[in-house]
Amino acid sequence: MNCKNCNTELKEQYDYCTRCGGKVIRNRLTLKNLFTHLSETFFNYDNKLLQTFIQLFKKPEDVIVGYINGTRKKYVNVISYFALAITLSGLQIYVLQQFQTDISLYDLNTEIGKTQQAVFDSTYSFMTDYQSLIMMLYIPIYALIARLTFMGIKTYNYTELIVIFLYGQAQLSICIAILTVALVPTKLISFEVFGLLTIPIMVLYFAYCLKRVYGLSFTQILLRSLLFIGILIVLFVIITIASTIIMYYNGSLDAMIEAKRAEIEATKTIKDTIN
Repeated sequence: MNCKNCNTELKEQYDYCTRCGGKVIRNRLTLKNLFTHLSETFFNYDNKLLQTFIQLFKKPEDVIVGYINGTRKKYVNVISYFALAITLSGLQIYVLQQFQTDISLYDLNTEIGKTQQAVFDSTYSFMTDYQSLIMMLYIPIYALIARLTFMGIKTYNYTELIVIFLYGQAQLSICIAILTVALVPTKLISFEVFGLLTIPIMVLYFAYCLKRVYGLSFTQILLRSLLFIGILIVLFVIITIASTIIMYYNGSLDAMIEAKRAEIEATKTIKDTIN
């Protein structure tokens, strides 16, 4: 008998391959053993996926620091876990496209409101279409800010910080995707409110993970978190300025300015008519 995975010769009494560790399958595939396999893979308490998900809440340092220090079999590795998060994010986008109504943030009765809404719709559409790519781009930025925030603590290098945020972002994305699929179709909570609630949750969870992996006290992580947020705000201001410059060159800013002028002129005309 040979292993069906690596073709190593095995003895008949072996249940697992001595070379690759693959399980020896003797029975034909049926609905019963297929369901059993799926249950063991996704719902068994001892499986790596479920354990990784649970421990990233209970003891994130066990998963993250363990991976950094070379423990690679106990939990799902960081790349596979992040890939799962991206897959579930795709399901989240599908649900949003099916059940979400248009998000109107501006007064569509005015020209400036219509222009601002058009800019928002364009930006939101881009972020939705490229959510997975944007999610990946967040990671090196977060790691860089953390590198600056924890400059006096040389426990982890930049690459190891990327691993920390890959696990953290993946965990948050999986939870958000599950909650979106569960809540958005029921209309129990609007997507706008749900999106606002995720921001403080993200901040708190990342702070929690960093506290555990660095072994900091509450006061220490509070001060470091405030510094992290401060650097993030500065970066946001820089990005806003850069976006304004881009809007200036592609004509979007001029359109908004002209719409605002038209609105002011229309308001002035109405007032003059009334007077």
